[in-house]
Amino acid sequence: MSVLQISPDSHVLVHVAAAAVLYLHIGAGTVGLLAGTAAFVFRKGSRLHRLAGNVFVIAMLLMSAIGAMAAPFLPTPERASVIAGVLTFYLVLSSWSAVKRKPGQIGAFDYSLLLCSMSVVGASAYLMSLAAQSPTGKLDGQPAAAFVMFMIIGSLATVGDLRLILTRGVSGATRLARHLWRMTVAFFIAANALFLGQPQVFPKALQGWLFVPALLILGLLLYWLAHVGYGAFRRRARSKAPAEAQA
Repeated sequence: MSVLQISPDSHVLVHVAAAAVLYLHIGAGTVGLLAGTAAFVFRKGSRLHRLAGNVFVIAMLLMSAIGAMAAPFLPTPERASVIAGVLTFYLVLSSWSAVKRKPGQIGAFDYSLLLCSMSVVGASAYLMSLAAQSPTGKLDGQPAAAFVMFMIIGSLATVGDLRLILTRGVSGATRLARHLWRMTVAFFIAANALFLGQPQVFPKALQGWLFVPALLILGLLLYWLAHVGYGAFRRRARSKAPAEAQA
């Protein structure tokens, strides 16, 4: 994230506050990426995994909230960063709630999540149309295609939120999958913001390899979703075996 747009004539405390916001954003993002990595390394369900997950949630909520609120006040406003921040905040919060709330339970909070995911899709589509209509084909330096990813993720999240509401909550493998994919995609967005969004902070020798973290995260997402799906399939097969044997 660039330095906030602050008038040179502003009080020194305003400049200090702007610098503090910037470093808090960077610090929270760094802690979030480290905690997210640790959560993948530690055994699922272990005390260390839960600790790393809690740190990840707090850091990512802080980082994404600051990013979304500060992006309009950069020297060049970045509306794509607003969408990215809101989407990341939503994904982390909805992922956290999936494992913290009792299975099969919904409330007003879940309807607010649905409203948020739908808003992300609508705002992304609108900004994409603005970029496409621009003479340069860009909006705030971002091409129209940059908003497609937000639309796809938001649409998938909307479908999941609708399913949760219509089925009056989720449980079992579906509940775990909801937690996994949302948390991992938020991790993916944050990693891209650093590695691909700020390549200048890395040595030139590494800049050609900054896509690797994103690929690793996507690979981990596919692995864990397949693992959860296979585990659910085996449990169903074992539960059917005694019934078929009795028949």
